[in-house]
Amino acid sequence: MTTDSDTTISPSAEPLYGLQTELGVRNFPLRGRTFGDLPPFVRNYALVKLAAARVNHEHGVLDEARRDAIVAACREIADGAHAGQFPTPLVHGGGGTTANMNVNEVIAARASAIAGIVVHPNDHVNASQSTNDSYPTAMALTVRELVGAPAAALRELAAAFDRKAGEFADTPHLGRTCLQDAVSLTAGDSHRGHAAAIRRAADGLEAAASALREVPIGATAVGTGIGAPDGFGEHVAAELAALTGLPVTAAANRFDALSHMDVYAAIAAAGSRAAITMAKIAADVRLLSSGPQGGFGDLTIPAVQAGSSIMPAKVNPVIPEYVMQLSHRVRGQALTVDCAVADGELELNVMEPVVVDALTTIFDDLTAAAETFARRCINGLAWDGPHRERNLAGALDQWVELAATDGYENATTRLRGTDATSGVTRP
Repeated sequence: MTTDSDTTISPSAEPLYGLQTELGVRNFPLRGRTFGDLPPFVRNYALVKLAAARVNHEHGVLDEARRDAIVAACREIADGAHAGQFPTPLVHGGGGTTANMNVNEVIAARASAIAGIVVHPNDHVNASQSTNDSYPTAMALTVRELVGAPAAALRELAAAFDRKAGEFADTPHLGRTCLQDAVSLTAGDSHRGHAAAIRRAADGLEAAASALREVPIGATAVGTGIGAPDGFGEHVAAELAALTGLPVTAAANRFDALSHMDVYAAIAAAGSRAAITMAKIAADVRLLSSGPQGGFGDLTIPAVQAGSSIMPAKVNPVIPEYVMQLSHRVRGQALTVDCAVADGELELNVMEPVVVDALTTIFDDLTAAAETFARRCINGLAWDGPHRERNLAGALDQWVELAATDGYENATTRLRGTDATSGVTRP
């Protein structure tokens, strides 16, 4: 007989999922990710089932043999075994029921083999639960985990800007407003501003995801907790906190937790803001590096590949353009989340699968954009453009200072007597 903690089973090559998974695969033609393509989701779902099995045993719902077998099967899955047993399309109808049954069926098959007794996917693995509360619980744990990668990548990018701020702390360049000459500032000033904006984006993303610490387990079908023992959700949440190390608690209002998904809209919005911020900075870098003869030419960025198939020696700002394009997709995926959140009806929002898929794309794109921008562009950026010093001659610093001492009208009159292209006073 296995125990709650000491069983290791070799992964099986045989199909473990059953009819409900097969029906899901048949009904929802794959056009994107499968459930198995998102291992953190599979792992967290297994942890939800593990915690539920323990609590069900405490409440007399499961006998010890089935509890131990379910726990052992869940540990296998959480450790990465049976990774090929989750073919369910990530986006499917039914509010996640196919994914939940995929998990239930695989766990039941393994648990039955481990214990040598029948472990039923619904009666035992899914005991005291519904898809309606188990899916969003696993989803919340997964999103909190996945947000770590883009947040870390954004912080790496901020650190890259900080390094450039130090490297070019005293390098002056022409500042511009409305794309017209303004006053001078240092490259260090500019890059410190970039770092602050990117770091704020990372903070916002993490703060939005932290609201997912409340999970709806125990709500069962519509929030009433029907079919589950009293205190089931609170006890499962405590188990999940111990298993994941996260401050997981049961939702204070289970009806709200099932019906409303505005927290996910906030996370998507935070991702969109991060993408917008990166895209704006990327566009600025692209503009400041334009040229080499006919553009701004204030700075240079690494030449990572040929820029034209017909014009020899042409080099394009492909990394900033990559960042800008990914930002467009992030914003589109954020709109998908908004639409899905708005389309929830009555007691349950069944659009959760497309929210998971969209957020996964958002996180992947933010991570790729921030890492690539830092490593392939910003780390090699230099304020050595061919026109930086010439452009700097057009700075209006002296005229702003003159206006402060002699008045705006007097400074304007004096400025009109200068060479507008050079900023040098005519004799």
